[in-house]
Amino acid sequence: MNALTAYRGMVLSHDIGDYPEGIVVPVDKPYRWTSADVIRKVKWMAVKHFGKRNLKVGHAGTLDPLATGVLNVCIGKATRLADEIQKYPKQYLAGVSFGAVTPSYDLEKEISETFPVDGVSEEALRAVLESFVGEQDQVAPLFSAKSVDGVRAYEMARKLYKAGKPVPDDVLRSSRITVYELELVSFTPGGDVPGSASPAKHPTSIDTTADAAAVSSASKRIHVADISGYDLPRAEILVDCSKGTYIRALARDLGEALGTGAFLHSLRRTRNGPYGVSEALTVEEIADIFTPQEK
Repeated sequence: MNALTAYRGMVLSHDIGDYPEGIVVPVDKPYRWTSADVIRKVKWMAVKHFGKRNLKVGHAGTLDPLATGVLNVCIGKATRLADEIQKYPKQYLAGVSFGAVTPSYDLEKEISETFPVDGVSEEALRAVLESFVGEQDQVAPLFSAKSVDGVRAYEMARKLYKAGKPVPDDVLRSSRITVYELELVSFTPGGDVPGSASPAKHPTSIDTTADAAAVSSASKRIHVADISGYDLPRAEILVDCSKGTYIRALARDLGEALGTGAFLHSLRRTRNGPYGVSEALTVEEIADIFTPQEK
């Protein structure tokens, strides 16, 4: 891959011709920003920097709005590398809550059902994790960018959800994915039974420290469910996986394997192909490498 990789502190030339293979900017996507929000922001800065209105800007691998972490943004001719970059393995730190589900299997939707958690323990989870390592078939959540008869699955799911109808997962066909490694980083047992009279607070474990200014201006369109009234068992799991793996679906399947429900309360992509989160630039740091041309 011959495209230039932009790092913090770098000063870019104002001539896009100086980068014949384009530029790849690893971005630390802020919480509650969509991937499209990031592209719009980067493109606006890049167009002003290079003085080129028809500049191509795209990303390699979508991140859900409530996820943070590495989103690789491709500028200029590097957009042709997006498919190649997407093929690389990825790593996530997933926060999984057990004993309940949401229709989206993350916090974009409210908890819709709770379940007993008698079979959820650190020992049981460690045993189940081993069975999820390797090549396997996975059905993506219906609230996803998968295409169903030419329609994005999330568009279908949102229509059903707004109409008060059930949102089934079995509309989608399974895909072959590989989980290379699963590491249980931490486990916290739940306290009160879900829905009890005086439950303890349930922290969301979202990392919003990467760019406080960007987080504060996050999209108002993105809903975040309040789960502070539930004290559920929860775990932090490091996931190394192939392209096409849905971590929300992995959380769902882990819950089912333990005889309960599960959803993501946090998600951070710590590596996307050749780029780790330590190399990713915040929105503020990206602004430092782009400066408008003097007139």
